[in-house]
Amino acid sequence: MADLTQLLENEVFMAFASYTTIVLSKMMFMSTVTAFYRLTRKVFANPEDCESFGKGESAKKYLRTDDKVERVRRAHLNDLENIVPFVGIGLLYSLSGPDLSTALLHFRLFVGARIYHTIAYLTPLPQPNRGMAYFVGYGVTLSMAYRLLKTRLYL
Repeated sequence: MADLTQLLENEVFMAFASYTTIVLSKMMFMSTVTAFYRLTRKVFANPEDCESFGKGESAKKYLRTDDKVERVRRAHLNDLENIVPFVGIGLLYSLSGPDLSTALLHFRLFVGARIYHTIAYLTPLPQPNRGMAYFVGYGVTLSMAYRLLKTRLYL
């Protein structure tokens, strides 16, 4: 069993920790962006969120949807769908002893793809920008899973 000192000396694990911190911070930032758009556009999903803008029927006008809020929310949901598998598979992959340069390529491509995906979603850039960014990130996670299953797991 590896102890913490061995993990901290593992360059691949430390690279994974660094890139995971970046992408998780980006995902956390998206919830702040969603809240910002909800507040500035006065668009809320729950009645209790509207109470500072009015009571009863006057507050109901703030219970609505807005294209910009929904776009940011969907980008955040897409992060959740893609970053969580990356964290789980990437952790196992980083502990399986891959080559540092190959691991860095995987981690950098994923983080770059997720950042570009967010830019393409929020700007919005025409397709296939967002789709390509999605498939690059998804492909990276699949590649790590394949390498992990092929070399380290016993099925």
